[in-house]
Amino acid sequence: MSQIAIDLHYLPSLEFFAAIAGAEELLVFPQDRYQRQSYLNRTRIRLANKVETLSIPIVGRRPRIPMEEVRIDYGQKWQAVHLRGIQSAYGKAPFFEFFFPYFHDIFESEEESLWRLNQKLLTVCLKLLRSPARITVAEEGRLSSEVFDIRGQIEPGRPFSERNFYHPVPYTQLFGVNFEPNLSILDLLFCAGPEAGRILQESAKKQ
Repeated sequence: MSQIAIDLHYLPSLEFFAAIAGAEELLVFPQDRYQRQSYLNRTRIRLANKVETLSIPIVGRRPRIPMEEVRIDYGQKWQAVHLRGIQSAYGKAPFFEFFFPYFHDIFESEEESLWRLNQKLLTVCLKLLRSPARITVAEEGRLSSEVFDIRGQIEPGRPFSERNFYHPVPYTQLFGVNFEPNLSILDLLFCAGPEAGRILQESAKKQ
Protein backbone atom coordinates (compact mmCIF):
# COMPACT_ATOMS: atom_id res chain seq x y z
CA MET A 1 0.00 0.00 0.00
CA SER A 2 1.77 3.11 -1.17
CA GLN A 3 -0.72 5.79 -0.06
CA ILE A 4 -2.27 5.93 3.42
CA ALA A 5 -4.64 8.61 4.75
CA ILE A 6 -3.86 9.31 8.40
CA ASP A 7 -4.71 11.49 11.39
CA LEU A 8 -1.88 13.62 12.75
CA HIS A 9 -1.36 12.18 16.22
CA TYR A 10 0.88 13.73 18.87
CA LEU A 11 4.13 11.70 19.05
CA PRO A 12 2.24 8.68 17.70
CA SER A 13 2.04 5.18 19.13
CA LEU A 14 3.82 2.11 17.81
CA GLU A 15 0.46 0.95 16.47
CA PHE A 16 0.33 4.06 14.30
CA PHE A 17 3.77 3.42 12.84
CA ALA A 18 3.06 -0.27 12.34
CA ALA A 19 -0.09 0.74 10.43
CA ILE A 20 1.90 2.96 8.04
CA ALA A 21 4.83 0.58 7.59
CA GLY A 22 5.69 0.33 3.92
CA ALA A 23 3.83 3.50 2.92
CA GLU A 24 5.37 5.78 0.33
CA GLU A 25 2.99 8.69 0.90
CA LEU A 26 1.01 9.78 3.96
CA LEU A 27 -2.02 11.94 3.21
CA VAL A 28 -3.04 14.41 5.92
CA PHE A 29 -6.16 16.58 5.88
CA PRO A 30 -6.16 19.93 7.71
CA GLN A 31 -9.95 20.14 7.38
CA ASP A 32 -10.54 16.89 9.30
CA ARG A 33 -12.39 17.55 12.54
CA TYR A 34 -10.70 17.63 15.92
CA GLN A 35 -11.81 14.81 18.20
CA ARG A 36 -11.64 15.15 21.96
CA GLN A 37 -10.37 12.18 23.99
CA SER A 38 -8.17 11.12 21.06
CA TYR A 39 -4.49 10.70 20.26
CA LEU A 40 -4.49 14.03 18.42
CA ASN A 41 -3.18 15.78 21.54
CA ARG A 42 -1.97 12.94 23.78
CA THR A 43 0.71 10.28 23.96
CA ARG A 44 1.90 7.63 26.44
CA ILE A 45 5.39 7.21 27.92
CA ARG A 46 6.79 4.81 30.50
CA LEU A 47 8.11 6.21 33.78
CA ALA A 48 9.79 4.19 36.54
CA ASN A 49 6.54 3.32 38.32
CA LYS A 50 3.79 3.78 35.75
CA VAL A 51 2.71 4.60 32.23
CA GLU A 52 2.04 8.33 31.99
CA THR A 53 -0.23 10.10 29.51
CA LEU A 54 1.03 13.46 28.30
CA SER A 55 -1.70 15.78 26.98
CA ILE A 56 -1.42 19.09 25.14
CA PRO A 57 -3.99 21.64 26.36
CA ILE A 58 -5.92 23.44 23.64
CA VAL A 59 -7.56 26.86 23.62
CA GLY A 60 -11.28 26.75 24.36
CA ARG A 61 -13.62 23.77 24.31
CA ARG A 62 -14.98 24.14 20.79
CA PRO A 63 -15.80 20.65 19.56
CA ARG A 64 -15.62 19.43 16.00
CA ILE A 65 -13.56 22.26 14.54
CA PRO A 66 -11.07 21.64 11.71
CA MET A 67 -7.69 20.43 12.93
CA GLU A 68 -5.92 23.37 11.33
CA GLU A 69 -7.91 25.74 13.56
CA VAL A 70 -7.02 24.07 16.87
CA ARG A 71 -4.73 26.32 18.88
CA ILE A 72 -2.40 25.21 21.66
CA ASP A 73 -2.86 26.78 25.10
CA TYR A 74 0.55 28.10 26.15
CA GLY A 75 -1.00 29.69 29.24
CA GLN A 76 -0.47 26.26 30.73
CA LYS A 77 3.24 25.43 30.89
CA TRP A 78 2.74 22.08 29.24
CA GLN A 79 6.07 22.03 27.38
CA ALA A 80 8.03 22.07 30.65
CA VAL A 81 5.85 19.24 31.98
CA HIS A 82 6.27 17.15 28.83
CA LEU A 83 10.01 17.78 28.50
CA ARG A 84 10.56 16.98 32.19
CA GLY A 85 8.49 13.81 31.84
CA ILE A 86 10.36 12.68 28.73
CA GLN A 87 13.74 13.36 30.34
CA SER A 88 12.70 11.53 33.51
CA ALA A 89 11.43 8.57 31.50
CA TYR A 90 14.25 8.26 28.97
CA GLY A 91 17.22 10.33 30.12
CA LYS A 92 19.24 7.16 30.74
CA ALA A 93 18.08 5.36 27.60
CA PRO A 94 20.94 4.40 25.24
CA PHE A 95 19.90 6.66 22.35
CA PHE A 96 18.37 9.58 24.27
CA GLU A 97 21.24 11.98 23.77
CA PHE A 98 21.25 11.38 20.01
CA PHE A 99 17.54 11.88 19.36
CA PHE A 100 16.22 14.16 22.11
CA PRO A 101 17.58 17.45 20.64
CA TYR A 102 15.38 17.02 17.54
CA PHE A 103 12.26 16.98 19.72
CA HIS A 104 13.46 19.62 22.18
CA ASP A 105 13.90 22.15 19.38
CA ILE A 106 10.33 21.62 18.17
CA PHE A 107 8.91 22.04 21.68
CA GLU A 108 10.89 25.25 22.12
CA SER A 109 9.53 26.67 18.85
CA GLU A 110 6.11 27.20 20.51
CA GLU A 111 4.14 26.28 17.41
CA GLU A 112 0.68 27.86 17.70
CA SER A 113 -1.22 25.21 15.73
CA LEU A 114 -1.67 21.67 17.06
CA TRP A 115 -1.86 20.39 13.49
CA ARG A 116 1.44 22.04 12.55
CA LEU A 117 3.14 20.83 15.72
CA ASN A 118 2.08 17.25 15.04
CA GLN A 119 3.19 17.54 11.43
CA LYS A 120 6.65 18.73 12.50
CA LEU A 121 6.98 15.95 15.05
CA LEU A 122 5.87 13.26 12.59
CA THR A 123 8.37 14.57 10.01
CA VAL A 124 11.19 14.21 12.55
CA CYS A 125 10.02 10.73 13.58
CA LEU A 126 10.00 9.54 9.97
CA LYS A 127 13.50 10.96 9.48
CA LEU A 128 14.88 9.23 12.58
CA LEU A 129 13.22 5.97 11.56
CA ARG A 130 14.75 6.35 8.09
CA SER A 131 11.33 5.92 6.59
CA PRO A 132 10.91 6.69 2.89
CA ALA A 133 7.35 7.93 3.48
CA ARG A 134 6.60 11.54 2.62
CA ILE A 135 3.79 13.66 4.07
CA THR A 136 1.36 15.28 1.63
CA VAL A 137 -1.25 17.85 2.67
CA ALA A 138 -4.43 16.79 0.87
CA GLU A 139 -7.72 18.48 0.09
CA GLU A 140 -11.12 17.20 1.15
CA GLY A 141 -12.85 15.05 -1.41
CA ARG A 142 -13.35 11.52 -2.58
CA LEU A 143 -10.26 9.38 -2.13
CA SER A 144 -8.95 7.05 -4.76
CA SER A 145 -9.74 3.38 -4.15
CA GLU A 146 -5.97 2.84 -3.98
CA VAL A 147 -5.68 4.93 -0.80
CA PHE A 148 -5.77 3.00 2.48
CA ASP A 149 -7.74 5.26 4.85
CA ILE A 150 -7.09 4.65 8.57
CA ARG A 151 -8.36 7.99 9.85
CA GLY A 152 -10.43 7.66 13.02
CA GLN A 153 -9.47 4.03 13.55
CA ILE A 154 -6.59 4.30 16.03
CA GLU A 155 -8.12 5.64 19.23
CA PRO A 156 -7.45 5.32 22.97
CA GLY A 157 -10.96 4.08 23.75
CA ARG A 158 -10.29 0.57 22.38
CA PRO A 159 -7.25 -1.69 22.81
CA PHE A 160 -4.93 -2.12 19.86
CA SER A 161 -5.60 -5.86 19.92
CA GLU A 162 -9.08 -5.16 18.50
CA ARG A 163 -7.54 -3.67 15.36
CA ASN A 164 -5.49 -5.32 12.67
CA PHE A 165 -2.40 -3.11 12.59
CA TYR A 166 0.03 -3.94 15.39
CA HIS A 167 1.53 -7.12 16.79
CA PRO A 168 3.89 -6.25 19.69
CA VAL A 169 7.52 -7.23 19.19
CA PRO A 170 9.31 -6.82 22.55
CA TYR A 171 12.51 -4.79 22.82
CA THR A 172 14.55 -3.77 25.87
CA GLN A 173 12.80 -0.98 27.76
CA LEU A 174 14.31 1.14 30.51
CA PHE A 175 11.93 0.28 33.34
CA GLY A 176 9.97 -2.72 34.51
CA VAL A 177 10.26 -6.47 34.09
CA ASN A 178 7.32 -6.92 31.74
CA PHE A 179 7.25 -5.40 28.26
CA GLU A 180 4.78 -2.52 27.87
CA PRO A 181 3.47 -2.46 24.27
CA ASN A 182 2.21 0.40 22.15
CA LEU A 183 3.79 3.37 23.88
CA SER A 184 4.83 6.55 22.08
CA ILE A 185 7.36 6.18 19.29
CA LEU A 186 9.73 7.99 21.67
CA ASP A 187 10.00 4.83 23.77
CA LEU A 188 11.18 2.77 20.80
CA LEU A 189 13.50 5.43 19.38
CA PHE A 190 15.25 6.18 22.67
CA CYS A 191 15.53 2.53 23.70
CA ALA A 192 16.28 0.81 20.38
CA GLY A 193 17.84 3.52 18.21
CA PRO A 194 18.74 2.27 14.72
CA GLU A 195 16.87 -1.00 15.34
CA ALA A 196 13.57 0.88 15.64
CA GLY A 197 12.68 0.66 11.95
CA ARG A 198 13.22 -3.10 11.84
CA ILE A 199 11.16 -3.63 14.99
CA LEU A 200 8.29 -1.66 13.51
CA GLN A 201 8.40 -3.66 10.30
CA GLU A 202 8.18 -6.86 12.35
CA SER A 203 5.37 -5.37 14.45
CA ALA A 204 3.19 -4.64 11.44
CA LYS A 205 0.37 -7.15 10.98
CA LYS A 206 0.13 -8.43 7.46
CA GLN A 207 -3.01 -7.01 5.87
